[in-house]
Amino acid sequence: MSIKMFTSSGSESTKTVSLPKSIFGIKTPNNELLKKSYLRHLANSRSNSAVTLDRSEVRGGGRKPWRQKGTGRARVGSIRSPLWRSGGVTFGPTNQRNYSINMSKSEKRCALKHALSLAATDKKIKVIDGFKLKEGKTKEVVALLDKLGAHRNTLVVDIEKSPELIRATSNIQRVFLCTAKYLSVYRVLNADDIIITKPALEEVEKMLGEDNG
Repeated sequence: MSIKMFTSSGSESTKTVSLPKSIFGIKTPNNELLKKSYLRHLANSRSNSAVTLDRSEVRGGGRKPWRQKGTGRARVGSIRSPLWRSGGVTFGPTNQRNYSINMSKSEKRCALKHALSLAATDKKIKVIDGFKLKEGKTKEVVALLDKLGAHRNTLVVDIEKSPELIRATSNIQRVFLCTAKYLSVYRVLNADDIIITKPALEEVEKMLGEDNG
């Protein structure tokens, strides 16, 4: 699969780049692995901060509220009972639960290939020579994205995060910057446009190539 390349200024280049079919052109019978990888990102990013106290942890309640018989009231042994207001919570969250989802290396690689194939099919991927920012200002990246037609959620992928590129993209809410090494299914699926540099594309091909399994 060949697509057009763009220069660092956003103009269309005379060169074309070939996207390997083994990475950007695979077809799978179902999306279960893709779904698992997407949910894995959400689950592994989940903070486990919810915690409640059971009856043994609630403060107070060491003395029986009233005697067992003769008061006309229901018998009770402690004000820390879950039936009472401000008492312990039965089977509540204890911040010990592990929400993480595990995937093998081959599963993660296959899911990323599937996500990139969907992006290539939808013509979301645009390859540029590289980012040459003179001042590292936001307006430079905005002008480049306008030329490339990237007006929605945009994933910018480079071989590394230069200080100029970080500074230029950090104030654009619809732009997410990542390196080729940390490209994920979650980011690829959430992006409406993917701007990737030629060196970053070569790194992705090397990382997901057939020789890696």
